[in-house]
Amino acid sequence: MKYELSFYNTLSKQIEKFEPLEEGRVGLYTCGPTVYGFAHIGHLRTYVLHDVVKRILLADGYKVKHVMNITDVGHLTSDADEGEDKMEKKAAEEGKTAWEIADFYTNDFMENLKKLNIITPDIIAPATKHVDEQIALIKRIEQAGFTYITSDGVYFDTSKLSNYGVLNGQSKEDKQVGERIEQISEKRSNTDFALWKFSSKEEKRQMEWESPWGIGFPGWHIECAAMSMKYLGEYFDIHGGGVDHIPVHHPNEMAEAEAATGKHLAKYWYHGGFLNFSGEKMSKSKSNFIRLIDLEEGISPLAVRYNMYTVNYRKTAEFSMESLKASQVALDNLYQFIQRLLKLSQLVLNKKIEINFSDENKANMTKFEEAFFTVINNDFDMPSSLEIIWNFIKEFNKNPMGYDPQSVLGMFYNFEKVLGLKLDNISLDNIPTEIEKLAEERWLAKNTKDFVEADRLRNEIKEKGFVIDDFSDFYLIFKTK
Repeated sequence: MKYELSFYNTLSKQIEKFEPLEEGRVGLYTCGPTVYGFAHIGHLRTYVLHDVVKRILLADGYKVKHVMNITDVGHLTSDADEGEDKMEKKAAEEGKTAWEIADFYTNDFMENLKKLNIITPDIIAPATKHVDEQIALIKRIEQAGFTYITSDGVYFDTSKLSNYGVLNGQSKEDKQVGERIEQISEKRSNTDFALWKFSSKEEKRQMEWESPWGIGFPGWHIECAAMSMKYLGEYFDIHGGGVDHIPVHHPNEMAEAEAATGKHLAKYWYHGGFLNFSGEKMSKSKSNFIRLIDLEEGISPLAVRYNMYTVNYRKTAEFSMESLKASQVALDNLYQFIQRLLKLSQLVLNKKIEINFSDENKANMTKFEEAFFTVINNDFDMPSSLEIIWNFIKEFNKNPMGYDPQSVLGMFYNFEKVLGLKLDNISLDNIPTEIEKLAEERWLAKNTKDFVEADRLRNEIKEKGFVIDDFSDFYLIFKTK
């Protein structure tokens, strides 16, 4: 690989050089949504991060097998393994079946991924379609002596695992009852968690299955361990998720895998930070969330994606309409720059202009391209990648005739492999004949020093939705966004 990837491994608590388990191949598992409500941009920040990680790996030349789960059963309203299943609760609220709820909100989630130009995972694994695998893994954990049974389910005994909590840096003693996990009467420890929950004898559930321990449904954590191991093996390269998975979910996944296999499940773990709204984490439970569709009248989904690059992935970001509007302007300017390159390429091809692509500028392009891929391979540093792009554009604008526009396009298309902003989808605007004629009249007025008429025509062109980009010997016309 030309570039050396390093990133912060939550397991080791330090930046580590990435070394795949198998040369040239990467197994990547990312935690998917619990599909009981609409996806919001706080969630989507994490999925953009997963997409960037995968795009960087692909750009580095790796073959990536990406697996993502869909939690459509088993995620209870309490981290203490109590309360209602979120799917069943939502079904009762909306007067639908739990299966209908899962389908509806899964489709909404997938539509959001499409709008954000997120590459679809190679395998999307709903928990309800992998119950057999979850039961099989619980059996292995049971045979290894890590379980006990209460009146409401099969529990993992964390006291049997000496390094439980290694991912979040907390010992079992550090976790205080009532902090996030409440003690329930039959649990031996507040850190113990459900592998299988029994159905209530008083009320039949919509989602329940036969098991060796009784009719019920899997706990939340077992699905990710079972499905990642099914598709990527008992020990794979990278596991990603949100920072909210560090205290409970991911340590429990790791514990399940280690009990069954003696391995940590994944070699590298990364986690993305929260998106806050008015100082609080954006959350469905707090109803303080904003959906992608809520912004689409003035902000494009790809501007939201661009905005997510402006803050380091491990830091908490604060929602701001001002910041989003600035990102929309930046994205529009970036698209206009690509259009300028396309038009310049067309003029060069038609021999209407000549460029002087010096060795110095070729070297300058190489410097910027190498800088871009170096910073993104340094802990997925997207803010620095944007800075490099705009610094190059500033250099280009100082001497646009000193660069081969086709070569610059090629460099930006390489950047696009990671950015996912659809730079390679930009095409030349269709300029109406009326606008072309007005632009010619303006150019003539400008060259005969009739600046009043030139300004009048420029304003008329602008009112009709187009702008003029002047060069020394020619001009380009762009449609305003």
